[in-house]
Amino acid sequence: MTKVYNIAIDGPAGAGKSTIARAAAKKLNFVYVDTGAMYRAMALHFLRNGISAQDEAAISAAVKNADVTLVYENGVQQVILNGENVSGLIRTEEVGAMASAASVHLSVREKLVELQKGLAARENVIMDGRDIGTCVLPDADLKIYLTASSRVRAERRYLELKEKGQECSLDEIEKDIIKRDYQDMNREHSPLKQAGDAVLLDSSEMTAKEVIDRILLLFEEKKLGERS
Repeated sequence: MTKVYNIAIDGPAGAGKSTIARAAAKKLNFVYVDTGAMYRAMALHFLRNGISAQDEAAISAAVKNADVTLVYENGVQQVILNGENVSGLIRTEEVGAMASAASVHLSVREKLVELQKGLAARENVIMDGRDIGTCVLPDADLKIYLTASSRVRAERRYLELKEKGQECSLDEIEKDIIKRDYQDMNREHSPLKQAGDAVLLDSSEMTAKEVIDRILLLFEEKKLGERS
């Protein structure tokens, strides 16, 4: 039986996990699993139904009526919510804030983690999120904790939004990032933290290419270690 390889990338909001994981997956010919997109799709479901992130009973009930799946078209991940492709609707600040706030609820996490584990058992994957190395893929072959200062992360997000023609405030974006960091690190279920065997990469002063090259090198070192 061919060995299946899993790479887990965790880290705070805006650290560049999705960009890095997607590019590294392409170079390795692995499947990229954007768990954040799955949580965002669930958050969109809650927003559409007028549900507050603090209403745990309503959240738990709504989860049962939400079907979130990932499909790949020409190698590009598409996020499907109840049969609708919502890939272009889940990248707003409102959805991101709801995803962070709602992910504290166990019912949300259980629903999505089951799908994530199933994908990783079948395919060579790079999966990024908040609790991949600690909870979803505790036996991953390589674990990365990717971070950057809150200001650097805010600046990256600011430029991204400006390029899309959206009006935004750098200071407000940084405040939102700091708030989301606190929520993610202090939630009761599967809080964001660096796994004990994860490699810490601070990308504050690294280019995306430098981060990707470092991850590819670490993975090759892991594989070489297995053979020796």
